[in-house]
Amino acid sequence: MVARRQVFAYSGMIEVTDQRLGNSDLTRFALSLTGKESGQDVCYLPTAVGDSPVATRAKSEEFAREHPQVRLSVLTLFTQPSTEDIRGHLLSQDLILVEGGSVVNLMAVWRVHGLPEILRECWEAGVVLAGASAGSICWHTGGPTDSFGEELAPFNDGLGLLPFSNGVHDDFCDQRRREIYRQMVGSGTLSAGYATEDGVGLHYVGTQLQEAVTIKDRASAWWVEPEHGGSYTEVAVPARAL
Repeated sequence: MVARRQVFAYSGMIEVTDQRLGNSDLTRFALSLTGKESGQDVCYLPTAVGDSPVATRAKSEEFAREHPQVRLSVLTLFTQPSTEDIRGHLLSQDLILVEGGSVVNLMAVWRVHGLPEILRECWEAGVVLAGASAGSICWHTGGPTDSFGEELAPFNDGLGLLPFSNGVHDDFCDQRRREIYRQMVGSGTLSAGYATEDGVGLHYVGTQLQEAVTIKDRASAWWVEPEHGGSYTEVAVPARAL
C-alpha cells in the first residue's frame, strides 16, 4: 500500500490572546494526522533557533503538560548530531515537528547533514511532517523571510516537497508581511502559493491542499498567484475551526 504523504504547515500565534484554543491545539491536530490516538513517536527539530536549550525545554514541558501520551525525542545538530543514525531515527517517527526561527540557517544546516534527502524519504514513507513559521516555509519552495535582516527578503531554497511558495504570519502588520508577500508573488520573485494568518494551518496530502484549519476566530488562508503586469490575484481559502 502506498503511504499517505502529509504535511501540516502553519503559522503559530505570535501574540497571546484570549482565544479558547492555542498553539498546542495546532500540535494536537498534527498528532491526529498520524492515525494514532495515543503513543505517537514525535521528533522535535529546533535547528532554526540554533538548537536552543530554552526552546527544547519549553517544547518538552509543553508535551509533558498537553500531550503526555506522546513519546517525544529531540534531534539537535549543534555541535554534532544528537544521534548517530539520523535517518533511522527520523524514519521511525510518526510525526516530525520543526521549530520556527531562521529558515535560511535551518536549510543550510540541514543540507550539511543530509536532511533534505532523509526528510523526503520520511514524507514518502508516511511520516507526518509539520512545523510553524520557518518550519512551515521549509516544506515549500520558499517565502518571505527576515532571516537575512530586519527587512523581509525572498527565500527560494526550501525543500520543495510542496510546489508552492508560503507566506507565514500573513496578518502581522509590523513587518507588512501580507503586502510584501503579494508583491513578491506579483513580481515573480516568489512562485504562486499559500499564505496563512496567525493560528491557521495548511494540511497537504501529497502535493495538494486538503484543507485549511484555524484556532483563531475569523482567520483565513489565502491563495496568491501572479497576474500580468506585475500584479497578483488572491483568493481566500476558508479555514475550518478546530
